[in-house]
Amino acid sequence: MIKRVPVSALRVGMYITDLNNDWIPHNSQRKRGVIKKEETIEKIRRMGVQFVYIDASRGLDTQDSETAAEVDRRNESALQRAGEQSPGVRARVPLEEEIVIAQRIHSQAQGLVGDFMNNVKLGGAIDIAPIHKLADELQHSVFRNANALSCLGRIREKDNYLLEHSVNLSVLMSLFGNYRGLSADVLHQTIVGALLHDLGKILTPDDILHKPGRLSPEEFEVMKLHARHSRDILAATEGIGELTVITAAQHHERLDGSGYPEGLKGNEISEYGRMVAITDVYDAITADRVYHKGLTPTQGLKKLLEWSGDHLDPVLVKEFIRCIGLYPVGSLVLLESGRLGVVVEANDSDQRLPTVKVIYHTRFRMAIPVETLDLARPAAHDRIVRAVDPDEYRIDVRKFLA
Repeated sequence: MIKRVPVSALRVGMYITDLNNDWIPHNSQRKRGVIKKEETIEKIRRMGVQFVYIDASRGLDTQDSETAAEVDRRNESALQRAGEQSPGVRARVPLEEEIVIAQRIHSQAQGLVGDFMNNVKLGGAIDIAPIHKLADELQHSVFRNANALSCLGRIREKDNYLLEHSVNLSVLMSLFGNYRGLSADVLHQTIVGALLHDLGKILTPDDILHKPGRLSPEEFEVMKLHARHSRDILAATEGIGELTVITAAQHHERLDGSGYPEGLKGNEISEYGRMVAITDVYDAITADRVYHKGLTPTQGLKKLLEWSGDHLDPVLVKEFIRCIGLYPVGSLVLLESGRLGVVVEANDSDQRLPTVKVIYHTRFRMAIPVETLDLARPAAHDRIVRAVDPDEYRIDVRKFLA
């Protein structure tokens, strides 16, 4: 049986199935196996991990635990409570209209951020004006219909993670900032900070940055320096605002001080640092990586809830969930009819009733003609039962998002 146990209850002889530390970016450490020595437990404790998952059937057990099923039920309950609140930013133009503009912006954004990083790396003249213009276009697109860029954010390739992550993070920060009512200037600065938050990776050796296997502890320490490098490069760049520097510098800080580069705690981390930490973790854990199979959007939201308080701001996590919806764009959901649908657009009034593309029938185990269904319309006669994992049905949701 899989159980969640506090680190204080770990003992030699227990079998770890998950270190539960994917909130640590670039973490590629071994996640499972029998604990053979006390030093391993101390190493886990130093990482800032509060709880891990063990398999009681393959190693020692403890009464100081709860089953993984119990944890999931609690997170699901918290997720549903957040879903009862008003949703995020209201769409002002139709999705099919904005998706055309969003595709241009999304493609342009990856190229522009890549060119900017290469230019900085080669020591060329830095022109920040195109980045400012791009941030404005992202902000306007999200204002018109956030679902368009959200759809494109789920169509990603793991070999292009760095650039896609930077663009996706800026979209999430734009959506989050809009929802929280940030002023136009503050929102603009945080979007630029999200776009360039990983700029410091240009100083990370390629053999570490692109290593397909696990990073050694020494390599991980080198990787962690990128946040400080991002801060320093941006602080020295003319035309960059203070909040942009703060956003980029603090995206890996954690409430309990286990983050980096400064190990800030609680209110030492700015409001924008706490916001970008949430969006950064969410985008990272829901992306496929060389060493990591991405979680579904709903699984990602549950993990944010699980890590709230210790690592992530619990109030802001709940706001973020209300912002992107109970079933984020790109989620695969099971309907009462037995059909599966891919969420393509949030509902402005009730996030439990998004628009989906119905694509598969679970009772007949077969694909069906694609149909766009607005669950908020009385004629829909269908409701969501739960989110499901696309791998369970060997469905690639990306095919239905653009």
